[in-house]
Amino acid sequence: MRSIIVLSAAMLSLAACGIGAERIAFEGNYYRASASAPAKDRANFTAVAGPASQGAEGAAAAARHEAVRHCVRYLGTSVIDYAVPAGTPAGALPRDGDRVVLRGTCIEKG
Repeated sequence: MRSIIVLSAAMLSLAACGIGAERIAFEGNYYRASASAPAKDRANFTAVAGPASQGAEGAAAAARHEAVRHCVRYLGTSVIDYAVPAGTPAGALPRDGDRVVLRGTCIEKG
């Protein structure tokens, strides 16, 4: 019985190691980020990240990261045509409350 409890505790502790393993800091902060697109048009997406009040540069980087993950997952490409021109300062990017908003299109290889 004791070995079962020890084994169970060991398995739980190993499983806990994976929790938060995908968290990535941008500019020294963690941001909540996501990307979404209509099921019938996965190429055109919206990526958001925040809170931008922690730092617009970090929030923009987190949104770009989610955009790339989305495009790779659904279309197998990391090439993106963003609606906002490249080089736009993070402070000038569109916002939804305290979140940075990036819209774009995944460019399929071909």
